[in-house]
Amino acid sequence: MKTSGFTITALLATVFATPAFAQGTPSTNRIDQRQENQEKRIQKGVKSGQLTDKEAARLEKGQARIQKMEDKAAADGKITPKERAKIERAQDKESRRIYREKHDKQHN
Repeated sequence: MKTSGFTITALLATVFATPAFAQGTPSTNRIDQRQENQEKRIQKGVKSGQLTDKEAARLEKGQARIQKMEDKAAADGKITPKERAKIERAQDKESRRIYREKHDKQHN
Protein backbone atom coordinates (compact mmCIF):
# COMPACT_ATOMS: atom_id res chain seq x y z
CA MET A 1 0.00 0.00 0.00
CA LYS A 2 1.39 3.33 -1.06
CA THR A 3 0.53 6.54 0.81
CA SER A 4 1.27 10.03 -0.31
CA GLY A 5 3.43 12.41 1.69
CA PHE A 6 0.49 14.80 1.89
CA THR A 7 -1.73 12.21 3.59
CA ILE A 8 0.89 11.39 6.21
CA THR A 9 1.59 15.09 6.82
CA ALA A 10 -2.13 15.84 7.18
CA LEU A 11 -2.56 12.92 9.57
CA LEU A 12 0.39 13.99 11.72
CA ALA A 13 -0.80 17.60 11.77
CA THR A 14 -4.22 16.45 12.97
CA VAL A 15 -2.80 14.19 15.68
CA PHE A 16 -0.47 16.84 17.07
CA ALA A 17 -2.92 19.74 16.77
CA THR A 18 -5.80 18.03 18.58
CA PRO A 19 -4.39 18.44 22.13
CA ALA A 20 -3.91 22.16 21.47
CA PHE A 21 -7.62 22.58 20.83
CA ALA A 22 -8.48 20.87 24.09
CA GLN A 23 -6.45 23.35 26.10
CA GLY A 24 -7.37 26.93 26.92
CA THR A 25 -5.33 29.95 26.06
CA PRO A 26 -2.06 30.52 27.93
CA SER A 27 -3.64 33.30 29.99
CA THR A 28 -6.54 31.12 31.13
CA ASN A 29 -4.19 28.23 31.81
CA ARG A 30 -2.20 30.44 34.18
CA ILE A 31 -5.35 31.71 35.86
CA ASP A 32 -6.75 28.18 36.16
CA GLN A 33 -3.50 26.82 37.59
CA ARG A 34 -3.42 29.57 40.18
CA GLN A 35 -7.05 28.90 41.11
CA GLU A 36 -6.19 25.24 41.57
CA ASN A 37 -3.17 26.10 43.75
CA GLN A 38 -5.26 28.39 45.95
CA GLU A 39 -7.93 25.70 46.31
CA LYS A 40 -5.22 23.27 47.46
CA ARG A 41 -3.94 25.82 49.98
CA ILE A 42 -7.43 26.15 51.43
CA GLN A 43 -7.86 22.36 51.63
CA LYS A 44 -4.46 21.95 53.30
CA GLY A 45 -5.42 24.63 55.81
CA VAL A 46 -8.63 22.81 56.67
CA LYS A 47 -6.83 19.47 56.94
CA SER A 48 -4.09 20.87 59.17
CA GLY A 49 -6.53 22.78 61.35
CA GLN A 50 -5.11 26.17 60.39
CA LEU A 51 -8.50 27.16 58.94
CA THR A 52 -11.83 26.91 60.68
CA ASP A 53 -14.82 25.71 58.69
CA LYS A 54 -16.19 29.25 58.65
CA GLU A 55 -12.89 30.68 57.36
CA ALA A 56 -12.69 27.99 54.68
CA ALA A 57 -16.25 28.69 53.56
CA ARG A 58 -15.46 32.40 53.21
CA LEU A 59 -12.31 31.66 51.23
CA GLU A 60 -14.16 29.20 48.98
CA LYS A 61 -16.75 31.88 48.31
CA GLY A 62 -13.95 34.24 47.25
CA GLN A 63 -12.54 31.57 44.92
CA ALA A 64 -16.01 31.09 43.40
CA ARG A 65 -16.29 34.84 42.82
CA ILE A 66 -12.98 34.82 40.93
CA GLN A 67 -14.11 31.82 38.87
CA LYS A 68 -17.29 33.69 37.96
CA MET A 69 -15.16 36.67 36.87
CA GLU A 70 -13.08 34.38 34.64
CA ASP A 71 -16.15 32.69 33.16
CA LYS A 72 -17.72 36.06 32.36
CA ALA A 73 -14.49 37.36 30.80
CA ALA A 74 -14.07 34.21 28.68
CA ALA A 75 -17.70 34.14 27.52
CA ASP A 76 -16.78 35.89 24.26
CA GLY A 77 -13.95 33.44 23.64
CA LYS A 78 -11.04 35.69 24.60
CA ILE A 79 -9.83 37.26 27.81
CA THR A 80 -8.47 40.74 27.15
CA PRO A 81 -5.32 42.00 28.91
CA LYS A 82 -7.50 44.34 30.98
CA GLU A 83 -9.78 41.47 32.06
CA ARG A 84 -6.77 39.26 32.84
CA ALA A 85 -5.22 42.01 34.99
CA LYS A 86 -8.49 42.41 36.91
CA ILE A 87 -8.71 38.66 37.54
CA GLU A 88 -5.06 38.47 38.61
CA ARG A 89 -5.54 41.38 41.05
CA ALA A 90 -8.50 39.54 42.54
CA GLN A 91 -6.37 36.39 42.83
CA ASP A 92 -3.60 38.40 44.54
CA LYS A 93 -6.12 39.74 47.04
CA GLU A 94 -7.56 36.29 47.68
CA SER A 95 -4.07 34.82 48.11
CA ARG A 96 -3.34 37.37 50.83
CA ARG A 97 -6.64 36.47 52.53
CA ILE A 98 -5.73 32.79 52.48
CA TYR A 99 -2.34 33.55 54.02
CA ARG A 100 -3.83 35.78 56.74
CA GLU A 101 -6.52 33.28 57.66
CA LYS A 102 -4.08 30.36 57.78
CA HIS A 103 -1.68 32.28 60.00
CA ASP A 104 -4.08 33.84 62.48
CA LYS A 105 -4.47 32.33 65.93
CA GLN A 106 -7.78 30.56 65.19
CA HIS A 107 -7.59 26.80 64.86
CA ASN A 108 -10.09 23.99 64.35
